[in-house]
Amino acid sequence: MRPDASGSARRGGTPLSRRAVLAAGTAAAALAPVPAAAAPGGRAKLRTGFERLEGDGYALLDGERVGVVTNPTGVTRDVRHIVDVMHTDARVNVIAVFGPEHGFRGTAQAGGSEGRYDDPATGLPVYDTYQKSGQPLADVFTASGVDTVVFDIQDVGARFYTYIWTLYDCMEAAQLAGKRFVVLDRPNPVTGRDALGPVLHKEFATFVGRQPVSQAHGMTVAELARLFNKEFLAKPVKLDTVLMSGWKRSDFYDASGLPWVPPSPNMPTPDTALVYSGSCLFEGTNLSEGRGTTRPFELLGAEGVDGRWAAAAERLGLPGVHFREAYFAPTFSKFQGKTIGGVQIHVHDRAAFDPVRTGIALLVTAKQVWSGFAWRSDNWIDKLTGSTLVRTRIDAGASADEVVAAWQDELKAFRQMRKEYLVYK
Repeated sequence: MRPDASGSARRGGTPLSRRAVLAAGTAAAALAPVPAAAAPGGRAKLRTGFERLEGDGYALLDGERVGVVTNPTGVTRDVRHIVDVMHTDARVNVIAVFGPEHGFRGTAQAGGSEGRYDDPATGLPVYDTYQKSGQPLADVFTASGVDTVVFDIQDVGARFYTYIWTLYDCMEAAQLAGKRFVVLDRPNPVTGRDALGPVLHKEFATFVGRQPVSQAHGMTVAELARLFNKEFLAKPVKLDTVLMSGWKRSDFYDASGLPWVPPSPNMPTPDTALVYSGSCLFEGTNLSEGRGTTRPFELLGAEGVDGRWAAAAERLGLPGVHFREAYFAPTFSKFQGKTIGGVQIHVHDRAAFDPVRTGIALLVTAKQVWSGFAWRSDNWIDKLTGSTLVRTRIDAGASADEVVAAWQDELKAFRQMRKEYLVYK
């Protein structure tokens, strides 16, 4: 019998087909990594959750009508989209696609989606999940006619990157609609070594943070799904996770051998993801976070900022990173078409680099050297950091180290909870 995430039988005394028996083995194996074939040089070759699912002949989805929550990152290593692959494979019955922020095919900018349409490549109906949750999203799943919802999106490791909350919302909605939920795992591109940063306080919950998770969570989407299901959902969904093989927690994305497809328009490279969980905090200020440049989140600045900022940040001697005085003209977003001054973040030792501490240090030094510094008037910084802690302490003149010290107790508690759901070594 095929168990769900809690180990309970789901098909009672119904006779099982050979493929259903295979499915039982697949679901059980999904709860723990399995050995992978060796790649050149003796290192095990990484296999994504989709590669393992396809390799098992989609046994886990046998006889079910399937809907896929995905975006342009849901690709094979030869950059074919998994929906295109599954659509032409008789072994699996995909009948719907669900698009998140930016859309299924990725045509929308930040804060946008593609709406409801029929995909020209496959003819499949594409439903919009963006800004839908709870019963309205459950109604979308019901209307689609699917039995099982499959999730396959590349995350970047930061609490405020919205795809993990698309995961959460879809899990909750699938439970309300009586659907099974399957997560196909992919690497955390900035490693799964540790959780960093402040933990969200529930009164600050938004789509950039639904639940008490640290700012850099250090988990994969399958690990997060297991945590969400047990810790945060009012009622658990029938969950299966198809884990990777060949991935180590210390791996950065380039160790995966996988192509990088930008998960969103302003996440062009894994280098962007490396700094994002810290430098995205500048969205909560009147400084540019580098949108509209070729190095978003690595370039930060504003009118009137000069070389004193880079010099002040460099004097802190932060591990693994240097700061260069930089001038740039964003083509859109803040300061569009204006030449502004600021810094470029240069990570020279990514293993030593702490993106969240670096982001805090840059906020502190920017406020020290530039009289024009201001928080966004809606206090968006509190939504990004998960509480008033960062904003109020910086306003009170705290140093970066003092700000970081203030969240250590809540971070320790999250790290302890997180341990139960870490399935990779």
